Amino acid sequence: MSETPESPHRIVNPETLPPPIGFAHAVVPADGKTVYLGGQGGHLPDNSIAEGLVEQFDQACANVVEALRAAGGEPGHLVSVQIFATDVEEYVRLSQRLGEAYRKHFGKHYPAMALVGVPRLFDTRALVELACVAVIPR
Repeated sequence: MSETPESPHRIVNPETLPPPIGFAHAVVPADGKTVYLGGQGGHLPDNSIAEGLVEQFDQACANVVEALRAAGGEPGHLVSVQIFATDVEEYVRLSQRLGEAYRKHFGKHYPAMALVGVPRLFDTRALVELACVAVIPR
């Protein structure tokens, strides 16, 4: 079990489970206000969409941070991130570059996370979408 300087929440990674890489097994949130963020894709303010999986993921992360800050939070307040991808194999293949994009926006804070393969997203141009939950401490 640990706390990271990037987050006020308690990250729980029991030694009886496989070591997590790029996620936490569990997060115990600090007391505070819960914020549910709608699915964020790689859309730009004019509703165009970034090209390519890495570029869309990078923009989706930026959009999560923008929405979270508008609600009064910071990236370290995230307790859950669900990643929906239309091509899991491509996601895994590009995981190093995707990790760099993730850390650019969220630092080394790894909340509870899941990668879910989906046949398509609402916007047919979208390759990835992030749905997140944050708890802003009191």
